[in-house]
Amino acid sequence: MALLEVDRVVGGYGEADILQGASLAAEAGEIVVIVGANGAGKSTLMKAIAGLVRVRSGSIRFAGDEIANAPAEGMIRRGLAYVPQERNVFPSLTVEENLRMGAYVRPDATRAGIARVLALFPDLDARRGVAAGRLSGGQRQMVAIARALMLEPRLILLDEPTAGLSPRFCAVIFERVQAIARAGVGVLMVEQNARPALAIADRGVVLAMGRNRATAPGPALLADPEIGRLFLGG
Repeated sequence: MALLEVDRVVGGYGEADILQGASLAAEAGEIVVIVGANGAGKSTLMKAIAGLVRVRSGSIRFAGDEIANAPAEGMIRRGLAYVPQERNVFPSLTVEENLRMGAYVRPDATRAGIARVLALFPDLDARRGVAAGRLSGGQRQMVAIARALMLEPRLILLDEPTAGLSPRFCAVIFERVQAIARAGVGVLMVEQNARPALAIADRGVVLAMGRNRATAPGPALLADPEIGRLFLGG
């Protein structure tokens, strides 16, 4: 049994079903990357897993438990963390205060957690007293991911973590994603920078119109000329 199992999920917003039977699986320590054209349902699928989008039918199981339509606020206690693409830090709070907010349900673990995540993101250590709103886009993304890691989740969901970042920060984020996976945390990631993301993916999922178009190891999808032509820009 996989850590996360999504089976033929149909759902979306109001009466509109963006997802039309999407499926995927993710294991502990595995990087799974979801790619596809705009409007394919990538972010909607992530939000459905995080409890933020209504699921009409299908199953979402995490660590053996059904979580479809479970309250979003309970996900972190289950060991599942979600980092949205936007508004993912408190801009008026310092880096350290943002990290402390990430450990709100386990204040006893705050000091050790901060040391652990700053070891993973050393660029933030010298800026721990700086307001997050004054950081670069890449540094803010590091704060968002680090805060999500404060409670040692079993699976972290990253929605477009490199959107709008410079090539340098894109490379840094992908390196940190690999380090997170090596530590045994499952990573499920939506990415528009599809080629570098699939290059590090244990598993890639191509969505089209809310359905699975292809599922295979990331490098295999990169090597598929039809997938490249249709979904990866040639």
